[in-house]
Amino acid sequence: KLKKDPKEFRPDICHQELLALLDSPLNKAGLLQVYIRTSRNVLIELHPSVRIPRTYKRFAGLMVQLLHKMKIKASENDTRLMKVFKKPFAKHLPVGTRVYGMSCKGLLYSPHNLSKQLVPMDPNEEGQSQVCFIIGAMAAGHITTEDHPYIEKMFSISEYPLSGAAAINRILGAIEHQWGIV
Repeated sequence: KLKKDPKEFRPDICHQELLALLDSPLNKAGLLQVYIRTSRNVLIELHPSVRIPRTYKRFAGLMVQLLHKMKIKASENDTRLMKVFKKPFAKHLPVGTRVYGMSCKGLLYSPHNLSKQLVPMDPNEEGQSQVCFIIGAMAAGHITTEDHPYIEKMFSISEYPLSGAAAINRILGAIEHQWGIV
């Protein structure tokens, strides 16, 4: 309808990736924080307990509601399950957070070696810097440091292009293995 390239706007890919992230044992253990940044630089924070609708049609309706109301609250209490922020993504991260981009064009590592290199060995250890992975939700193309200047380095976890959900599952699986989360 808007006469824009459909490759640029794929909320269905974002939906698949969110299901992979929020269903993970890492999230259920309370060790994962998820953000969405739209093409118009709208930043959305998701509470770890949010349950994303399983069908894409209901997910799309929820996102429209979120962008109109700027937040989604839980029905039983005042917990904000999803909220929209105005400030830039890099300024929302805790001080000292290491930011890495994931792309098929990045430096190739196995997920386990990448996890050992970048992620602290113990998630509960004081003074450890947090790690943020930027993963795209687009049909074609890849993330670049030009579009995301706060990315320190670009990595790849396969010599083949992977869907975002497959890449997420590989990364989370390696971190869960490293931290002993079953």
